[in-house]
Amino acid sequence: MMQPQQHKQAPDWCIREATDADEHAHNLRDWQQQYDQISAGHFYGRIDELAFSSLQVFREHTSQALHQQCNVWPDSVWLGFAVENGDCRINGEQVRRDELMCRPGNCHFELMTPEAFDIYGIVVSQQALLNTAERQGVHFDARQLSAPRRQWDESRLDGLRYLLQRMLAPMHTGVAGAMQQDYLLTTVLDILQQQAPQASVAPSWGRRQAVVSRVREYVRNHSHETITVTDLCELAHVSRRTLQYSFESVLGISPLRYLRLSRMNNVRRGLLAGLEPGQTIASLAADQGFWHAGQFAHDYKQLFGENPSQTLQRAVQK
Repeated sequence: MMQPQQHKQAPDWCIREATDADEHAHNLRDWQQQYDQISAGHFYGRIDELAFSSLQVFREHTSQALHQQCNVWPDSVWLGFAVENGDCRINGEQVRRDELMCRPGNCHFELMTPEAFDIYGIVVSQQALLNTAERQGVHFDARQLSAPRRQWDESRLDGLRYLLQRMLAPMHTGVAGAMQQDYLLTTVLDILQQQAPQASVAPSWGRRQAVVSRVREYVRNHSHETITVTDLCELAHVSRRTLQYSFESVLGISPLRYLRLSRMNNVRRGLLAGLEPGQTIASLAADQGFWHAGQFAHDYKQLFGENPSQTLQRAVQK
Protein backbone atom coordinates (compact mmCIF):
# COMPACT_ATOMS: atom_id res chain seq x y z
CA MET A 1 0.00 0.00 0.00
CA MET A 2 1.18 3.50 -0.73
CA GLN A 3 2.38 5.48 2.24
CA PRO A 4 1.21 9.07 2.75
CA GLN A 5 3.61 11.62 1.37
CA GLN A 6 5.54 13.32 4.13
CA HIS A 7 7.50 16.07 2.33
CA LYS A 8 4.95 17.69 0.04
CA GLN A 9 5.37 21.48 0.04
CA ALA A 10 1.96 22.43 -1.32
CA PRO A 11 -1.49 20.84 -0.94
CA ASP A 12 -2.79 18.61 -3.70
CA TRP A 13 -6.41 19.29 -4.65
CA CYS A 14 -8.25 16.97 -7.00
CA ILE A 15 -11.62 15.49 -7.99
CA ARG A 16 -12.08 11.82 -8.89
CA GLU A 17 -15.28 10.33 -10.35
CA ALA A 18 -16.36 6.74 -10.98
CA THR A 19 -19.35 4.79 -12.29
CA ASP A 20 -18.53 1.57 -10.41
CA ALA A 21 -18.60 1.22 -6.62
CA ASP A 22 -15.43 -0.84 -6.25
CA GLU A 23 -13.55 1.37 -8.71
CA HIS A 24 -14.68 4.34 -6.65
CA ALA A 25 -13.37 2.68 -3.48
CA HIS A 26 -9.84 2.76 -4.90
CA ASN A 27 -10.06 6.47 -5.77
CA LEU A 28 -9.45 7.56 -2.19
CA ARG A 29 -5.70 7.99 -1.95
CA ASP A 30 -3.69 5.79 0.43
CA TRP A 31 -6.73 3.86 1.72
CA GLN A 32 -7.36 0.12 1.40
CA GLN A 33 -11.05 -0.35 0.61
CA GLN A 34 -13.62 -2.61 -1.00
CA TYR A 35 -17.18 -1.47 -1.71
CA ASP A 36 -20.14 -3.73 -2.48
CA GLN A 37 -23.20 -2.07 -4.01
CA ILE A 38 -26.39 -2.90 -2.10
CA SER A 39 -29.17 -0.83 -3.72
CA ALA A 40 -30.19 -1.19 -7.35
CA GLY A 41 -29.36 1.25 -10.11
CA HIS A 42 -26.53 3.08 -11.87
CA PHE A 43 -23.69 4.01 -9.55
CA TYR A 44 -21.99 7.39 -9.45
CA GLY A 45 -19.28 8.34 -7.00
CA ARG A 46 -17.23 11.49 -6.56
CA ILE A 47 -14.36 12.36 -4.25
CA ASP A 48 -13.20 15.95 -3.68
CA GLU A 49 -9.86 15.68 -1.92
CA LEU A 50 -7.27 18.02 -0.47
CA ALA A 51 -4.00 16.42 0.66
CA PHE A 52 -1.29 18.07 2.77
CA SER A 53 1.92 16.48 4.06
CA SER A 54 0.27 14.92 7.12
CA LEU A 55 -3.39 15.78 6.64
CA GLN A 56 -6.06 14.56 4.21
CA VAL A 57 -9.47 16.21 3.83
CA PHE A 58 -12.18 14.96 1.51
CA ARG A 59 -15.85 14.89 0.68
CA GLU A 60 -17.22 11.66 -0.77
CA HIS A 61 -20.52 11.25 -2.61
CA THR A 62 -22.03 7.84 -3.40
CA SER A 63 -25.34 7.48 -5.21
CA GLN A 64 -26.17 3.92 -4.10
CA ALA A 65 -26.33 2.16 -0.74
CA LEU A 66 -23.03 0.45 0.00
CA HIS A 67 -21.33 -2.03 2.27
CA GLN A 68 -17.85 -0.61 2.75
CA GLN A 69 -14.78 -2.39 4.09
CA CYS A 70 -12.21 0.24 4.97
CA ASN A 71 -8.68 0.63 6.26
CA VAL A 72 -6.98 4.01 6.63
CA TRP A 73 -3.25 4.52 6.06
CA PRO A 74 -1.02 3.47 8.97
CA ASP A 75 -0.17 5.70 11.96
CA SER A 76 -3.11 7.99 11.29
CA VAL A 77 -6.52 8.91 12.70
CA TRP A 78 -9.70 9.18 10.61
CA LEU A 79 -12.75 11.20 11.53
CA GLY A 80 -15.85 10.92 9.34
CA PHE A 81 -19.26 12.56 9.57
CA ALA A 82 -22.27 13.01 7.29
CA VAL A 83 -22.60 16.23 5.32
CA GLU A 84 -26.29 16.09 6.23
CA ASN A 85 -28.48 13.49 7.88
CA GLY A 86 -27.97 9.91 6.70
CA ASP A 87 -28.66 6.42 8.02
CA CYS A 88 -25.01 5.46 8.36
CA ARG A 89 -23.59 2.70 10.58
CA ILE A 90 -20.04 1.89 11.59
CA ASN A 91 -19.34 -1.65 12.82
CA GLY A 92 -23.07 -2.07 13.34
CA GLU A 93 -23.52 1.09 15.43
CA GLN A 94 -25.95 3.80 14.30
CA VAL A 95 -24.34 7.21 13.84
CA ARG A 96 -26.38 10.28 14.81
CA ARG A 97 -26.03 13.76 13.33
CA ASP A 98 -24.13 15.01 16.39
CA GLU A 99 -21.63 12.14 16.22
CA LEU A 100 -18.46 11.54 14.28
CA MET A 101 -16.94 8.22 13.34
CA CYS A 102 -13.37 7.62 14.45
CA ARG A 103 -10.87 4.90 13.51
CA PRO A 104 -7.09 4.66 13.84
CA GLY A 105 -4.94 3.83 10.85
CA ASN A 106 -4.25 0.25 9.84
CA CYS A 107 -7.46 -0.87 11.57
CA HIS A 108 -10.18 -2.59 9.54
CA PHE A 109 -13.72 -1.26 9.96
CA GLU A 110 -17.05 -1.50 8.13
CA LEU A 111 -19.57 1.10 7.04
CA MET A 112 -23.13 0.72 5.82
CA THR A 113 -24.15 3.86 3.94
CA PRO A 114 -27.53 4.74 2.35
CA GLU A 115 -28.36 5.96 -1.14
CA ALA A 116 -27.34 9.51 -2.09
CA PHE A 117 -24.93 9.78 0.83
CA ASP A 118 -22.30 12.48 1.32
CA ILE A 119 -19.60 12.28 3.96
CA TYR A 120 -16.73 14.48 5.07
CA GLY A 121 -13.48 12.85 6.08
CA ILE A 122 -10.38 14.08 7.92
CA VAL A 123 -7.28 11.91 8.18
CA VAL A 124 -4.36 13.13 10.29
CA SER A 125 -1.05 11.45 11.05
CA GLN A 126 -0.77 10.52 14.71
CA GLN A 127 2.65 12.16 14.83
CA ALA A 128 1.14 15.45 13.70
CA LEU A 129 -1.43 15.14 16.50
CA LEU A 130 1.30 14.38 19.04
CA ASN A 131 3.31 17.37 17.87
CA THR A 132 0.28 19.66 18.04
CA ALA A 133 -0.71 18.32 21.47
CA GLU A 134 2.81 18.86 22.78
CA ARG A 135 2.91 22.40 21.49
CA GLN A 136 -0.49 23.14 23.01
CA GLY A 137 0.26 21.42 26.31
CA VAL A 138 -2.50 18.88 25.69
CA HIS A 139 -2.23 15.19 26.54
CA PHE A 140 -2.98 12.89 23.61
CA ASP A 141 -3.28 9.15 24.24
CA ALA A 142 -3.67 6.82 21.24
CA ARG A 143 -5.82 4.56 23.43
CA GLN A 144 -8.49 7.22 23.11
CA LEU A 145 -9.07 5.93 19.57
CA SER A 146 -10.78 2.67 20.58
CA ALA A 147 -14.40 3.89 20.34
CA PRO A 148 -15.82 4.03 16.78
CA ARG A 149 -18.15 6.98 17.54
CA ARG A 150 -17.57 10.38 19.10
CA GLN A 151 -20.27 12.78 20.25
CA TRP A 152 -19.63 16.49 19.78
CA ASP A 153 -21.49 19.75 20.10
CA GLU A 154 -23.74 19.96 17.04
CA SER A 155 -23.18 23.67 16.45
CA ARG A 156 -19.41 23.17 16.48
CA LEU A 157 -19.77 20.22 14.15
CA ASP A 158 -21.79 22.42 11.79
CA GLY A 159 -18.94 24.92 11.92
CA LEU A 160 -16.51 22.18 10.97
CA ARG A 161 -18.76 21.24 8.06
CA TYR A 162 -18.69 24.83 6.86
CA LEU A 163 -14.90 25.00 7.08
CA LEU A 164 -14.45 21.80 5.05
CA GLN A 165 -16.94 23.05 2.47
CA ARG A 166 -14.83 26.19 2.03
CA MET A 167 -11.52 24.31 1.96
CA LEU A 168 -12.75 21.91 -0.72
CA ALA A 169 -14.29 24.59 -2.92
CA PRO A 170 -12.32 24.73 -6.21
CA MET A 171 -12.25 28.53 -6.29
CA HIS A 172 -11.23 28.96 -2.67
CA THR A 173 -7.74 30.53 -2.64
CA GLY A 174 -6.88 29.86 0.97
CA VAL A 175 -6.67 26.07 0.85
CA ALA A 176 -3.01 25.99 1.85
CA GLY A 177 -3.42 28.33 4.80
CA ALA A 178 -1.62 27.25 7.97
CA MET A 179 -4.52 28.56 10.04
CA GLN A 180 -6.95 26.07 8.51
CA GLN A 181 -4.56 23.17 9.10
CA ASP A 182 -3.89 24.22 12.67
CA TYR A 183 -7.60 24.62 13.32
CA LEU A 184 -8.29 21.14 12.00
CA LEU A 185 -5.54 19.57 14.12
CA THR A 186 -6.82 21.38 17.20
CA THR A 187 -10.39 20.36 16.43
CA VAL A 188 -9.40 16.71 16.01
CA LEU A 189 -7.65 16.79 19.39
CA ASP A 190 -10.74 18.36 20.99
CA ILE A 191 -12.99 15.68 19.53
CA LEU A 192 -10.75 12.82 20.61
CA GLN A 193 -10.73 14.11 24.18
CA GLN A 194 -14.52 13.90 24.37
CA GLN A 195 -15.91 10.90 26.20
CA ALA A 196 -17.23 8.29 23.77
CA PRO A 197 -21.02 7.63 23.92
CA GLN A 198 -22.33 4.42 25.35
CA ALA A 199 -22.75 1.73 22.73
CA SER A 200 -26.36 1.38 21.66
CA VAL A 201 -25.94 -2.22 20.54
CA ALA A 202 -26.83 -5.23 22.62
CA PRO A 203 -24.18 -6.86 24.84
CA SER A 204 -24.03 -9.75 22.35
CA TRP A 205 -22.58 -7.53 19.64
CA GLY A 206 -19.21 -9.25 19.86
CA ARG A 207 -20.75 -12.64 19.25
CA ARG A 208 -22.85 -11.39 16.33
CA GLN A 209 -19.81 -9.73 14.78
CA ALA A 210 -17.86 -12.96 15.19
CA VAL A 211 -20.62 -14.93 13.44
CA VAL A 212 -20.70 -12.52 10.51
CA SER A 213 -16.90 -12.39 10.25
CA ARG A 214 -16.60 -16.16 10.19
CA VAL A 215 -19.26 -16.48 7.51
CA ARG A 216 -17.73 -13.76 5.37
CA GLU A 217 -14.29 -15.32 5.55
CA TYR A 218 -15.71 -18.70 4.56
CA VAL A 219 -17.67 -17.21 1.65
CA ARG A 220 -14.60 -15.33 0.46
CA ASN A 221 -12.43 -18.47 0.54
CA HIS A 222 -15.06 -20.66 -1.16
CA SER A 223 -16.29 -18.28 -3.83
CA HIS A 224 -16.70 -21.05 -6.43
CA GLU A 225 -18.68 -23.42 -4.21
CA THR A 226 -22.43 -23.62 -3.69
CA ILE A 227 -23.24 -22.37 -0.20
CA THR A 228 -26.63 -22.40 1.50
CA VAL A 229 -27.90 -20.62 4.59
CA THR A 230 -28.06 -24.02 6.30
CA ASP A 231 -24.38 -24.50 5.54
CA LEU A 232 -23.68 -21.17 7.18
CA CYS A 233 -25.65 -22.12 10.28
CA GLU A 234 -23.59 -25.28 10.65
CA LEU A 235 -20.38 -23.39 9.98
CA ALA A 236 -21.10 -20.75 12.64
CA HIS A 237 -22.75 -23.24 15.06
CA VAL A 238 -25.82 -21.03 15.41
CA SER A 239 -29.52 -21.32 14.67
CA ARG A 240 -31.01 -19.79 11.53
CA ARG A 241 -32.68 -17.16 13.68
CA THR A 242 -29.38 -16.17 15.29
CA LEU A 243 -27.68 -16.08 11.89
CA GLN A 244 -30.45 -13.89 10.51
CA TYR A 245 -30.34 -11.55 13.49
CA SER A 246 -26.54 -11.30 13.36
CA PHE A 247 -26.49 -10.28 9.71
CA GLU A 248 -29.41 -7.88 9.96
CA SER A 249 -27.93 -6.11 12.99
CA VAL A 250 -24.33 -6.00 11.78
CA LEU A 251 -24.73 -5.49 8.01
CA GLY A 252 -28.39 -4.52 7.72
CA ILE A 253 -29.20 -7.32 5.26
CA SER A 254 -30.16 -10.99 5.49
CA PRO A 255 -27.50 -13.72 5.12
CA LEU A 256 -29.13 -14.89 1.90
CA ARG A 257 -29.04 -11.42 0.39
CA TYR A 258 -25.44 -11.08 1.52
CA LEU A 259 -24.54 -14.28 -0.35
CA ARG A 260 -26.19 -13.09 -3.55
CA LEU A 261 -24.74 -9.58 -3.39
CA SER A 262 -21.26 -10.88 -2.60
CA ARG A 263 -21.34 -13.26 -5.57
CA MET A 264 -22.83 -10.63 -7.88
CA ASN A 265 -20.10 -8.15 -6.95
CA ASN A 266 -17.50 -10.87 -7.55
CA VAL A 267 -18.83 -11.33 -11.09
CA ARG A 268 -18.64 -7.59 -11.69
CA ARG A 269 -15.01 -7.49 -10.53
CA GLY A 270 -14.26 -10.38 -12.88
CA LEU A 271 -15.84 -8.55 -15.82
CA LEU A 272 -13.97 -5.34 -15.05
CA ALA A 273 -10.71 -7.30 -14.87
CA GLY A 274 -11.41 -8.82 -18.30
CA LEU A 275 -12.29 -12.38 -19.23
CA GLU A 276 -9.62 -15.04 -19.42
CA PRO A 277 -9.05 -16.94 -22.71
CA GLY A 278 -12.00 -19.26 -23.33
CA GLN A 279 -14.06 -17.70 -20.55
CA THR A 280 -17.51 -16.22 -21.21
CA ILE A 281 -19.85 -14.07 -19.20
CA ALA A 282 -22.08 -17.11 -18.67
CA SER A 283 -19.21 -19.26 -17.39
CA LEU A 284 -17.99 -16.49 -15.11
CA ALA A 285 -21.49 -16.13 -13.68
CA ALA A 286 -21.84 -19.92 -13.33
CA ASP A 287 -18.59 -20.04 -11.34
CA GLN A 288 -20.33 -17.81 -8.80
CA GLY A 289 -23.48 -19.95 -8.74
CA PHE A 290 -25.64 -18.05 -11.24
CA TRP A 291 -26.70 -20.86 -13.53
CA HIS A 292 -29.68 -19.25 -15.24
CA ALA A 293 -28.18 -16.76 -17.70
CA GLY A 294 -31.41 -14.85 -18.30
CA GLN A 295 -32.18 -14.42 -14.61
CA PHE A 296 -28.58 -13.48 -13.88
CA ALA A 297 -28.57 -10.78 -16.57
CA HIS A 298 -31.86 -9.39 -15.23
CA ASP A 299 -30.63 -9.33 -11.62
CA TYR A 300 -27.27 -7.88 -12.65
CA LYS A 301 -28.86 -5.00 -14.54
CA GLN A 302 -31.29 -4.36 -11.71
CA LEU A 303 -28.41 -4.08 -9.23
CA PHE A 304 -25.81 -2.21 -11.27
CA GLY A 305 -27.94 -0.39 -13.83
CA GLU A 306 -26.25 -1.94 -16.88
CA ASN A 307 -25.97 -5.30 -18.65
CA PRO A 308 -22.98 -7.56 -17.96
CA SER A 309 -21.88 -7.10 -21.57
CA GLN A 310 -21.76 -3.33 -21.06
CA THR A 311 -19.51 -3.76 -18.03
CA LEU A 312 -17.20 -6.03 -20.01
CA GLN A 313 -17.15 -3.60 -22.92
CA ARG A 314 -16.00 -0.78 -20.65
CA ALA A 315 -13.23 -3.00 -19.32
CA VAL A 316 -12.05 -3.86 -22.86
CA GLN A 317 -12.00 -0.19 -23.84
CA LYS A 318 -9.69 0.80 -20.98
